[in-house]
Amino acid sequence: MDTVLNGFVEKSKEILQDDLVGVYLHGSAVMGCYNPAKSDIDLIVVVKDSLSDASKRAYMDMVVELNGKGPEKGIEMSIVKQSVCRPFVYPTPFELHFSVTHLDWYRSEPVDYISKMKGEDKDLAAHFTIINHRGKCLYGAPIKEVFADVPAQDYIDSIWNDISEAEEEIADNPMYLILNLARVLAYLKDGVVLSKKEGGEWALKNLPETYHNLISNAMNEYADGADVSYARDLAKDYAGYMVKQIESIRNKLISI
Repeated sequence: MDTVLNGFVEKSKEILQDDLVGVYLHGSAVMGCYNPAKSDIDLIVVVKDSLSDASKRAYMDMVVELNGKGPEKGIEMSIVKQSVCRPFVYPTPFELHFSVTHLDWYRSEPVDYISKMKGEDKDLAAHFTIINHRGKCLYGAPIKEVFADVPAQDYIDSIWNDISEAEEEIADNPMYLILNLARVLAYLKDGVVLSKKEGGEWALKNLPETYHNLISNAMNEYADGADVSYARDLAKDYAGYMVKQIESIRNKLISI
């Protein structure tokens, strides 16, 4: 991972030059649970001004090249302007985004990708929150100078947006949703910003015992890529239980 990160920083400096404010690492890599088989490398790049299409093309070529040298899930990165970080803007505009789900699109239609891959992303509120609590500045201005605190209402909306359909989606991605639901509820109940691993640990201490085996299986899969089978009905029941808990607390906070 260090080779990819070092290359990312050096190429970012070379391509963006004086426009580059900083490069910031978040996600599992800063939360003590990075697993090359299950994790991606999560990065936020902050710039002063909007990027030209030529700069975006050069940057994307760099990211795609390094993505091939990274973990199985690759790189996920967004470029944002400094002006949307402090004061924080929500939903947060972005200049450019990449993840492995978009790799084929960029390779087959780079001009189309560059012209369309911009807009607003509610997930950035969650990413900025992780950066403020646990993130690492790889290059540039310190985190506290660049990122304002994300208002709790915006963070809650962001994480709710990620899990609101969990009951319908958990069969397709059980490990991710089991652990993500746990860390969302942990934040709403205890105000703590946790990794997926820490979310699972919190859940084993705070949730009904009937779900403990399900949670332990998800933690084992996340930790070492164990081949795990999930009880579909129990997973769906867990998702329903967790969404109701989360929605109840969220609604109370919204009404305050």
